[in-house]
Amino acid sequence: MLPKANAAVLCLAASLSAVSAQTFQRLGTCPDLGCVLPPDQQDFLPGQEFDIRFEVHAPKNGSEAFNNGVPDEKFTATIAKDGHRPKSIADFFKQREPELEKWTFSWFEDLFAKDANTPSVVNVASKAYRRVALYEPGEYTVKLKYYNGKTTTAKWTVRPLATKKKAKNVIFFIGDGMTTNMITAARLLGHKTVNGRYQSLLAIDDFPVLGHQMTHSVDTFMTDSANSASALYSGHKSSVNAMGVYADSSPDTEDDPKVETIVELLHRIWGSAWGAVSTAFIADATPIALTGHTRRRSNYGILIDQALHGVSNYSWTRTDGPDAYFGGGAEQFIPGSGSLNGKDYYAEFAKKGYSVSWNKTALLAAPNDQKALGIFCKSNLPVWLDRNIFTENLDSLNNDPSGAKGPAKDLPGLKDMTLKAIDVLHKRGGKKGFFLMSEGASIDKQMHALDYDRALGDLLELDDTVRATIAKLKKLGILDETLIVVSADHGHGFDVFGNSDTKYAAAQDDDRAKRNAVGVYENSGLSQYTQPREGVSYGTGPNFPLNWDPRYVIAAGMGANPDHRERFGVGKEPRTPASVGADGEVYVEPTDRPDGFVVNGTLPTDQSQGVHSLTDVPVYAMGPCQETFGGTYSNIDVFYKMASCLGLGQPRNRTRHDGDSGHGGKKDKL
Repeated sequence: MLPKANAAVLCLAASLSAVSAQTFQRLGTCPDLGCVLPPDQQDFLPGQEFDIRFEVHAPKNGSEAFNNGVPDEKFTATIAKDGHRPKSIADFFKQREPELEKWTFSWFEDLFAKDANTPSVVNVASKAYRRVALYEPGEYTVKLKYYNGKTTTAKWTVRPLATKKKAKNVIFFIGDGMTTNMITAARLLGHKTVNGRYQSLLAIDDFPVLGHQMTHSVDTFMTDSANSASALYSGHKSSVNAMGVYADSSPDTEDDPKVETIVELLHRIWGSAWGAVSTAFIADATPIALTGHTRRRSNYGILIDQALHGVSNYSWTRTDGPDAYFGGGAEQFIPGSGSLNGKDYYAEFAKKGYSVSWNKTALLAAPNDQKALGIFCKSNLPVWLDRNIFTENLDSLNNDPSGAKGPAKDLPGLKDMTLKAIDVLHKRGGKKGFFLMSEGASIDKQMHALDYDRALGDLLELDDTVRATIAKLKKLGILDETLIVVSADHGHGFDVFGNSDTKYAAAQDDDRAKRNAVGVYENSGLSQYTQPREGVSYGTGPNFPLNWDPRYVIAAGMGANPDHRERFGVGKEPRTPASVGADGEVYVEPTDRPDGFVVNGTLPTDQSQGVHSLTDVPVYAMGPCQETFGGTYSNIDVFYKMASCLGLGQPRNRTRHDGDSGHGGKKDKL
């Protein structure tokens, strides 16, 4: 098959040995014209299922032009464990040799090539070996040989066996984009100090173990939420926009080599219940990556179908759907909107035995012994600050989850959804336990929009949910058998550097004078967010600011941002800091914070929002195996620590809950 040459002017990242600090890359993880996926330096859980793909590239033009654009179709590949005799891939995994695949893709070598619109065209020969597994711990060497002497080598490591289930349950909280700097800012807003000492703390401050994870992508040092979620859930780093796969160069975005995730393993081995809760649309990267296998995170309809039915191609593993699935994103469920093939996915879930809820009242009334779907609005849930303080912002929305015109009403928050999910999973998991991922999604989304107060409000909501979850687990009598992990997928370059006198700033006429309202060091003063505002009662309870709009507010900023206007302090309406002008370039949005001062951006002129940063992010742990989460480690190690605690690293003869070995084994009983 020969798709159009420009079908993939690939923003797949790839590593070219001849180029350093590259902006454009031929294919992620491919150091030469021969590609091994999974690539060099990858780890595996014993028994974890994955695919292997080999590609041989023949560039027709550009600096890498080779062999007149004719790829070697007779390449060979072998695998050897710990210095043992190499075997062919087919023999080692006892599979038939797959058919040869061929395609063409194109890419830009650098910015000059992009400006000139002169892509490099590459012809490819490839083979894929589906649904294999390595069971014996140790080191493995994979060698691809091609073009009469060229070799690409990949070293793989299979982690130690972990057959004992030490934690019955795992609850994994993800503050999307959450950094230590944001946590300290949220603590300042929500908790009172006296003479420099906090009188109360965040719930996560009381966790006994704190570590840090490094968030590098497999082929870039900057990550997005898709491939970082892939690392956290599968122990395998991926490429930007990809999840549950290693991104290849094929025209099909769904056939990339896949790797099994923690909930797929948990369902297959123990038959445990699992669920996902998010304040984002449920097809967004962090929640959907638990079952998603694609290099294009925007394939929302396909990803929802994968969550319900499993991956339909290549006989990949399945989970029989989540037991609790709560968030936004009605577009992927309403027939004919953004759903797969225009199907009614509310009905598709109902056919599989799900209760379906569109509001908080229905959610709380849903039976705990039945699988539960809760979709409460189109797109993302409104943020905590708008749901609780500036509620008038909800009236103008057209986000009813049924598809009817008008705003979504009776919205649950992250705490409501998480506590209900625990009820459902505890009931349905029983002795087999459960896994729950709960995401505070708009910490990230509001940081992108430079709307710091809304981001910190959602961080405080996440912490309030953690506090309520601990109390819930105590009440159910399962706290001691539940591992709770709180972390992030990546960070933003956010920090607080002082305060700002909003009254003084408003009285000044020019930008430089407005900047004099910022107080640093001895002029930064103390937080006024914990002081009640005369005549105003928010009624949002403890652990949240008593006053979201004091005269002296935090002065905060981002390390990378577009041109925008800054007026520190809460905005009554959500921000749009920059917008696209008639020439296609991004400029300060004229209606956003007109009483502020202009801040020149540091990003490319086509970027209208802030971007992620390189920073390590914190990992808090409580419960069984908590001691393993201290220190500094890669994001993939979060998966291996959870998987080890759940006893998911199994030998070849381990019985399987679904009765299907996937490798010609017997059907056994637990």
